[in-house]
Amino acid sequence: MSTEAGPVEPVTAESGSAAASAAAASFAALLSKIDYLGPTDVENIRQAYRFADEAHLGQLRKNGDPYITHPIAVAAQCAEWKLDAQALMAALMHDAIEDCGVTKQEIVERFGAPVAELVDGLTKLERLEFTSREQNQAESFRKMLLAMAKDVRVILIKLADRTHNMRTMGDMPRDKWHRISSETLEIYAPIAHRLGLNFTYRELQDLSFRFLHPWRYEVLARALEKARGRRRDLIARVQHEVEDAFARHSMPVRILGREKTLYSVYRKMDSKHLSFAQVTDIYGFRIVVPELTDCYTALGLLHQLYKPLPGKFRDYVAIPKVNGYQSLHTTLVGPFGTNIEFQLRTHSMDVVAESGVAAHWLYKANEPGSDTSQRLGTQWLQSLLDIQQETHDASEFWDHIKIDLFPDAVYVFTPKSKILSLPRGATVVDFAYAIHSDVGHRTVGVRINGEQHPLRTELNNGDVVEVITDDKAEPNPAWLSFVKTGRARSKIRHHLKAVAQDKAIELGERMLRQAIRSEGIARLPDEEGEQSAVWDKLLRFTGNKNRVELLSDIGMGRRIAGMVGKKLAVLLGEIGVKPDAVLISRERYNATGEESMAQGVVTLDGSEGVSVQYASCCKPIPGDKIVGYLGRGEGLVVHAEDCPTARRLMARDAERFIEVEWADEPVRSFETDVIVTVTNGKGVLARVALSIASAEADITHVNMGDEPAQTATDIRFSVAVRDRQHLADVLRSLKRTPSVVKAQRFKAAPRN
Repeated sequence: MSTEAGPVEPVTAESGSAAASAAAASFAALLSKIDYLGPTDVENIRQAYRFADEAHLGQLRKNGDPYITHPIAVAAQCAEWKLDAQALMAALMHDAIEDCGVTKQEIVERFGAPVAELVDGLTKLERLEFTSREQNQAESFRKMLLAMAKDVRVILIKLADRTHNMRTMGDMPRDKWHRISSETLEIYAPIAHRLGLNFTYRELQDLSFRFLHPWRYEVLARALEKARGRRRDLIARVQHEVEDAFARHSMPVRILGREKTLYSVYRKMDSKHLSFAQVTDIYGFRIVVPELTDCYTALGLLHQLYKPLPGKFRDYVAIPKVNGYQSLHTTLVGPFGTNIEFQLRTHSMDVVAESGVAAHWLYKANEPGSDTSQRLGTQWLQSLLDIQQETHDASEFWDHIKIDLFPDAVYVFTPKSKILSLPRGATVVDFAYAIHSDVGHRTVGVRINGEQHPLRTELNNGDVVEVITDDKAEPNPAWLSFVKTGRARSKIRHHLKAVAQDKAIELGERMLRQAIRSEGIARLPDEEGEQSAVWDKLLRFTGNKNRVELLSDIGMGRRIAGMVGKKLAVLLGEIGVKPDAVLISRERYNATGEESMAQGVVTLDGSEGVSVQYASCCKPIPGDKIVGYLGRGEGLVVHAEDCPTARRLMARDAERFIEVEWADEPVRSFETDVIVTVTNGKGVLARVALSIASAEADITHVNMGDEPAQTATDIRFSVAVRDRQHLADVLRSLKRTPSVVKAQRFKAAPRN
């Protein structure tokens, strides 16, 4: 049984008759709501009720009602959404497996496999408990997601269950209010919103607010009641004037008043630091018209009646929201200067707006637009599935999901006029990954509305975005600092981890091979044959699952190659592999006979990828004397030999250093910093930049500091050069430039 439903209590003889009457009355109310189903379906639902009633016999809820009234209430909510008979049967029996010892097989035999699968999916969800611990919360949500993706009716029944539990929360102990209400507000309400169940979404928000902050809820409720009385005349006048305007043009419309929910008022006051009196859009109107074109005709009539507020018009008819919502929104300046929002939509749009994905069951399949919300809901669930498949870390997965649960949409276009919806603040890279992960991975540039822009550019409504790709390009780790969508973030991280893993394995194997050569053994043992037992013993020693994981750990600096190499040499010695004394001498001693670092030399050419990092404190370039530090979990970090940071690390962790050297021909340029002292004057920066470019070096960053300009100013350039000789050419070119007083390489000052 779900925690929210309250503990099971026995029925006494005195209460038995009253309980039976209450249950019968509740079921009669349910029957009155399922007249859209055929006689066979109704009879099946009746049988499911009898089965559930018998299973829950003798159980009471906290308020003293028979427990069966809860499943009936859940089924009644599902009937409001016009769900099919299988869903209603599952709703009636959703606690039977959990609470009453009923097996899935029993339900299969009595009601068929589809109903049993729904009940089983709901039972798995009932066992979820979202605690304050992120790991548990993430894993629980992952299970829920998989159940939702299998059959969206599972989450619809679960939302109905949660809604009834929240309605009866007052019967629960107060110490449970906060956890259950927080969970509802953070998880279930956003899911309802993304599935287009707007009425349920608003109700869950208000109920959560009521039990999370009872005092604030009561104060706001009283304030809203007083405001309702004060503004009754204004609302009546506006409604009368709008009705007259449409009557004069013989347009049949249905006008409904709309009041902002208490939670919406509270959130607006809290986020914008407003008093209740400053929230001016508490009331609004919804106008339901017969046909789609009537929406725009009605909009014109309203704009003739009252002046529209600039910038407050939204067309969600032409460009629907992600969850299928369609309406025209406009804010008008009504009598006495009061701002009033109007929503204009057709009847079918109104049903989708309130019922979302559940509207699929309200329409016949052959009616136009009948599957819009179902399709959009499925798309969202599929995007979450993509994220969960690529994100193995539960907390990371939960971070991505939170992003996708709280969108504020921006609508942009591809060059072929396809519309994409992205969260507000989304960048070009988010757009690229929304098209396809391969497009995202290969992105190198973008044109927005025909003009070149940086990849971190935030997109605006109506932008036409053309992504420029290169087959050789790969995701940049820096993208993680500005992407907004969970999909883009998970795709980038997944790719970087896969590449890092491959590079780390390659580096680890190279380092272990060099380590055992230092022990006098020419090569690593075979993975098969008699030497395979050596790997098994080594893995038991290190605690790794397999050879690949061990090599990855060595490459990422989580294990020291020298220590693993020594153990491996001992294990090989046990099966008769003897060290070669000549090889030991050649590997452990350099030409002068002095002992060097025992793990061998790693050659670097710049192609190592993310498993090798070049330290930002000293920014070594080919030609510098360098050392390698195996940071814990960071891979190999390369420092200049005279780097103060490297010296401190050497004094503390000497065993984590290995010898590294530059390849004869590095395959790329390397970044370093140059300080240029100039005398201020017109065009100085341009001349200095031209001088650097003439030496065939690229400027990657410029920093002029925050101090006001003086007679002589230091400008710090980050430049990409091939090696020390190339850097010397750049410095010579700078020193010959007019207005340059001094040019030198920048190195971090040593700390005491």
